[in-house]
Amino acid sequence: MADAHHHELSIFADYHQFYLQDETADGNLSDRWTDEAVRRLLALTDGTIGVGTVDNNEVAVTIDILSSAPAFDLEAWEHVTECSLAVPSGRIVVAGCTDYFPDARRIAVTPGVYRARISLISPVSENSGADVRERCRVQLWQSSEAGVRVLKSRSA
Repeated sequence: MADAHHHELSIFADYHQFYLQDETADGNLSDRWTDEAVRRLLALTDGTIGVGTVDNNEVAVTIDILSSAPAFDLEAWEHVTECSLAVPSGRIVVAGCTDYFPDARRIAVTPGVYRARISLISPVSENSGADVRERCRVQLWQSSEAGVRVLKSRSA
């Protein structure tokens, strides 16, 4: 049974990306997808996280709002990063970069700064015929920790 802190979505990751952003943020990542950001599958600007994906297709996204930092679970994932997200509005928008913003999914949270741990895996082969081949888990908890960390790299 899902609760207000667990969300399961299917996001169209057009251009190999989707966004998590504060509802009032500009969200423009056009100049943030540097070579380094592409390698870490993570682009950032104020109030916005761009999550890079391998697939240019539907991605199964699970978002969990937690009361504290979760235990590390690196074995089950191919790529894991952490960064911060300021959410002063108390509403996180989750959307593909070509989605119609007013219709995008919103998640209510306590206003503040969150730490985001983003874990990715592509467990299903491209030839399987599955609609969703890539999975992403986003874990969010309030934290003053800053900076980007690559905890496990798909390219390593």
